Amino acid sequence: MDPASTPASAGGGPSPSAADPADAGPGYPRHWEADVVASDGGIVHLRPILPSDADALLRFHASLSERTRYLRFFGPYPRISERDLARFTHVDHHSRVAFICLLGDEIIAVGRYEGLPGDGGPGGTTGTAGPDSAEVAFVVRDSHQGRGLGSILLEHLAAAARENGLRRFEAEVLMENHQMVRVFRQAGYQVSREFAEGVLHLEFDIDPTERSLAVRDAREQRAEARSVHNVLHPTSVAVIGASTDPAKIGHAVLANLLRGNFTGPVYPVNPEARSVRGVRAYGSVTDIPDEVDLAVVAVPAAGIDEVMDSCLAKGVKALVLISAGFADAGAGGLVAERRLVTEARVHGMRVIGPNALGVANTDADVRLNATLAPDLPGRGQVGFFSQSGALGIAILAAAKERGLGLSTFVSAGNRADLSGNDMLQYWQTDPATDVVLLYLETFGNPRKFARLARRLARTKPIVAVKSGRHSAPAAALAASAVPIDDASVQALFEQAGVIRVETLSQLFDTALLLAYQPLPAGPRVAVVGNSTALGLLVSDALLDEGMELAGPPVDVGTAAPPEEFAAAVAAALGGGGAARTDDAGAEADEGGAHALVVVFVPPIAVPGAAYARALREAVAGADKPVVAVFLAAEGVPAELAVPCADGSPGKGSVPSYPSPERATAALARVSRYARWRARPVGEFVTPPGIDTERARKLVARFGATERHDLGDGDALELLGCYGITVNDFQRVSGADAAVAAAEEIGYPVALKATGDRWRHRTDQVGVRLDVTTSAGVRQAHTDLARLTGQDEVYVQRMAPKGVSCVLEVVDDPSFGSLLSFGLSGMATELLGDRAFRVVPVSDQDAAALVRAPRAAPLLAGYRGTEPVRLDALEDLVLRVGKIAEDLPEVRSLSLDPVLASPDGVFVTGARVLLGPPPTRHDGGPRRLR
Repeated sequence: MDPASTPASAGGGPSPSAADPADAGPGYPRHWEADVVASDGGIVHLRPILPSDADALLRFHASLSERTRYLRFFGPYPRISERDLARFTHVDHHSRVAFICLLGDEIIAVGRYEGLPGDGGPGGTTGTAGPDSAEVAFVVRDSHQGRGLGSILLEHLAAAARENGLRRFEAEVLMENHQMVRVFRQAGYQVSREFAEGVLHLEFDIDPTERSLAVRDAREQRAEARSVHNVLHPTSVAVIGASTDPAKIGHAVLANLLRGNFTGPVYPVNPEARSVRGVRAYGSVTDIPDEVDLAVVAVPAAGIDEVMDSCLAKGVKALVLISAGFADAGAGGLVAERRLVTEARVHGMRVIGPNALGVANTDADVRLNATLAPDLPGRGQVGFFSQSGALGIAILAAAKERGLGLSTFVSAGNRADLSGNDMLQYWQTDPATDVVLLYLETFGNPRKFARLARRLARTKPIVAVKSGRHSAPAAALAASAVPIDDASVQALFEQAGVIRVETLSQLFDTALLLAYQPLPAGPRVAVVGNSTALGLLVSDALLDEGMELAGPPVDVGTAAPPEEFAAAVAAALGGGGAARTDDAGAEADEGGAHALVVVFVPPIAVPGAAYARALREAVAGADKPVVAVFLAAEGVPAELAVPCADGSPGKGSVPSYPSPERATAALARVSRYARWRARPVGEFVTPPGIDTERARKLVARFGATERHDLGDGDALELLGCYGITVNDFQRVSGADAAVAAAEEIGYPVALKATGDRWRHRTDQVGVRLDVTTSAGVRQAHTDLARLTGQDEVYVQRMAPKGVSCVLEVVDDPSFGSLLSFGLSGMATELLGDRAFRVVPVSDQDAAALVRAPRAAPLLAGYRGTEPVRLDALEDLVLRVGKIAEDLPEVRSLSLDPVLASPDGVFVTGARVLLGPPPTRHDGGPRRLR
């Protein structure tokens, strides 16, 4: 066997330095470099091999056990020969590709593929090798086996191969190499196998499949969740810059860790002090005798290089950088920040910050308060991610004041490494978290956020504040952010089921209800109170929010005792009638309430505590949400709380709001989320009759190196690959040619000016419709020629009468492309009545998109008109969505107008703009931003 072309097992370890890719020559594919999270949560750096990696490769090979070398090379192979070493390290990055995984300066894994000729390949391969096939192999150092590095290498090799036009991988594995066989079998590809003389020959297509993408995403989720788990569950913490001065932040972090009774050892690091707050201090983190999982750094930015060197030498797993002075300090600081993160990742370390408030975990087995906040809220089921360090203390104080318990809290500051997307991955499988709160200023990878949030929101509600709706982010944040306008943010949140709020106050109002009360099964709300006036205010507020009343408000009167008050509450919750399934698919009582708002303002000199306890007891165990406007209290008063073992409010506690408007607004947000969650999970279906391969070949033929509009014929050919047809038309010059075209197409016809400025005016001055005779064609041509000064016109078969719509692919800097849908007309354009969806779009997304504009009732039959074929409109949305997803070179596509009618949908105008594809931050193999 040629050792350069056979697959294998695994291996890892440390030593001096591997090559610097900065020295790579022309043709080096720098975009293949990636930081990837391994299955144990550690980070490895992956890049193409270089000739200067020869020494590091020799050390790597020498570190492998005899068993691993045997499984990889089918024999002892104790040393790499000069010939093989040159072959291993000199690759063309096309037909011969090799990746190395690095930890520090040492290679811990190698993967490669070799292109195969069409005769079945080297070594007598019996498969169906051809010019688009390659043989793949990889090996991992023994001490790093079991970290998922083989799967990571396979993903990146397959992506590189596809980029180079390859479509198939082959591999030969010894039957006893069960670990390597498992890597191939579990990758999600359809693998064929042949067995001969103890060797298993494997073949599989490497084009992504639904299963391979699902495998990739599941592995990514587990790895990134584990990475965050390592940060939030340290067994030991060092505070670097722990000061004896109470005014310094290093002193505050140490004091908070000690005050919170962290369950592991805490090590102050201060070269000028023997102890800090009575705890022995160390001159450097390397002087600490035990392992350090988490280091909280509170030293000036100028001293960070020395701190990083010591942390890397110590093997610290994660850094929380409280220090400012990086990207927040300008271009120089941004360079230092990126250098710091690069160095940390190369050594397998995660970074929170810089300019962060810190991290916290209220788990009784951890009790971590590595933040600048002196007091944390009690333990609860709410996870909180804040991009702002400055707001962090205020956020924690507000949560504590309102009685909102937290499970975990992360303030990421500049968000140079660990981000909100990482936290979504962690919270998805964290049993201690039921509700997720986000304070966001920017998005680093909005496409990935859309995917993760959509998945998480199906089981755990997400409430988000997105600041900067009317202004650009600060330079520190913009440096690591993808530009995204507010319309795109709104589309993203709606599609992913994220509850969007505008203020922190609204965030906490919504979180209190989600944390302590069940979701409503429908929109009907009962109102009970001791004031008719307040009951009417609540009723008005509910109707303003689009909710329904389950009957008139119940007024028990100011003189009613607690028992009568409780009886009214219980009766309102009881409802009545037969069970039914409402539009959202949820079970509900016919005519009964799905939720309850209780309003109570005690008369003068009457204490409210007894009424609060009566309310709490009356709603105990209810399966419908209850909110209170009680004594103008905000949060969860002790009398309305159902205490947990530690005294903090638990499930069933009744949140109270200081005004009817805030209570009803919170309930309405939660109700809308419940309706979204009750809808069927959308499927990413591919409509019949789509030829993606042909479409890609057409785009390659048309060219997309520069932006340019496709001609009519090319646009029709490309749309035809996706089953989209445009009503028959011809572009002609002169009245005689127009008449001939009309007779060939068949009357009635429409004549249209060729210039967009005439054809798409709302007064339709550039269009002549329902022309039924040759004389009419001549007159219409004369009119349009006089108007435009051009002899050329479109002649098109008339479509059935219908509602005129516009469906577009909109170029978007954050997502690459968005789908836009709206009805045609001046009012629609003036009011911006357009709905947007992020691609890819599911069947549920398509259905929601065509019903989202405010003018959409016109499609469903308005004032006696016949409804249009909404299913045909949805099918068209799915087809256009596939274009946007499959062909990133389509920078803009407009179907305008689309006539929707009871007979179907008819596209009467189309325009396609090609250009260089955008950078997509969520495609291809796993990688960190």
